[in-house]
This record gives sequence, C-alpha cells and structure tokens, in this order.
Amino acid sequence: MREVPLQSNPEAIAFADALGQDAFGLVILLTGVGARALVAVIERVRGTREAFLDALRRTKILARGPKPVAALREWNVPVWLTAPEPNTWREVLMALDSKASEFALAGVHVAVQEYGESNAELLAGLQARGALVTRVPVYQWALPDDLGPLQAAVSAIANRDLDVVLFTTATQVVHLLQVARSMQLDDRVIDGLRHIVVASIGPTTTEELVRNRITPDLEPTRPKMGFLVRETAERAADLLKSKRHT
Repeated sequence: MREVPLQSNPEAIAFADALGQDAFGLVILLTGVGARALVAVIERVRGTREAFLDALRRTKILARGPKPVAALREWNVPVWLTAPEPNTWREVLMALDSKASEFALAGVHVAVQEYGESNAELLAGLQARGALVTRVPVYQWALPDDLGPLQAAVSAIANRDLDVVLFTTATQVVHLLQVARSMQLDDRVIDGLRHIVVASIGPTTTEELVRNRITPDLEPTRPKMGFLVRETAERAADLLKSKRHT
C-alpha cells in the first residue's frame, strides 16, 4: 500500500485557521506521518508553520502512540495525554475517560487528525461523550503503483504455496482482498489463509481479519514489528503443524 497526501485539503487549512483562534479544546493526533503531513500542508499553503505550532502549544494534545509523540517533541509541542499500547481507538477513549474528572468532553470542540480512512468507532465514542468532533483528513491509503507483488501474493495464498502471512495494518487486509476480488480469487484466498499461519500485529488488524472471515493465529505480546516477527518465527512451525492436522 502507499500513502497519498491530500494535495487540496481545505479541511486541514480550515482546522489550522480555527486552531489559531483557539477554537478547539482538544486535538487528537493519530499518527506521526499524519501529523507531519498536516504541518507540511499548512506550511505549503500558509508559507510558515510557526503560527500553527504556537496554536498547538496552547491546546491540549492527545497522541495515540510514540510516533506522533516524537514529532511533537521535535516541534517543542507539549503532549497532554498519550494513549497506551496497543494504541487503538479503544485506548484513546480509555485515556480520555481516565481524565474525565479534570477534563470532561461534553461540549468540547475536538479535532481528530485522521489517517487513511475515518475511524467510525473513535468518532462515535467521542460524540457519545458529548464532544463536538471535527475530522481533519490528511492522507489516504491507495493500492501500490506496481500491483505485481500483491497479485503474486494473492496467487500464492490461493494456491497454498505459503506457510506464513504477516499483516501489519488493517489496510493490508483490505487491499489483499480487493486485489483478490479483481482476480476472482477472493474465496480461494480466504480458504487458503485457513491453511496458513496468519499473524496480526494488533487488535485493529485482527478486527479487519475477523470481519473478513479470517481468524488470525497469533498477535504478538506488543504491537510492534520486531515482536511480531520474533514471536511468529518462534511459534510458526507448531502453529502450522496444528493447522494442517486439524
């Protein structure tokens, strides 16, 4: 998959202008690459980013995980709250709930920097707590320019030529099945994955797999690439033997 910046992004510019007028009580940054893309869009359109960063410094910031935190530190923007691992929308809401006695969301204007696609569960959870939510899309996911490797993976799964498949984002699941459908192999891919060790990096990816009738065989103890690779390597042989003898 590839990230495609939204070159014409009136929502981001409108958000920046409103933030400059202190219109938001909370800004939620979901990804580091999205936060950086947001700043780049504003700098390109406005010619500077300093006014925007100053406005962020005056606002409560919730970072979903370590990557937006790293970007904010580079910009000397303080982080009010960080969602814990596995850094899903559930942890974002839990973190906010833990602060409810000192910062209730009812009536608060909240901006959510989105990544790839809108997270309906997060938006609904914020709204259920009384927040007035503004979506700030920054980039979207697209299929890779060269579909050859993905088409080869589809064929290999459909033909049961693989032993292990690792998924590191939910979008990879979506794109795999999208390409499989275009090749009229989606049912064979889903069946093939039932005979292959399927490893999912974390809950959001697992949810997408389950939504498509695919049950992952493992999630790592931490939602990190290194943990995913190591723990899959340690367990794959036993899992594969068990799957192919049931």
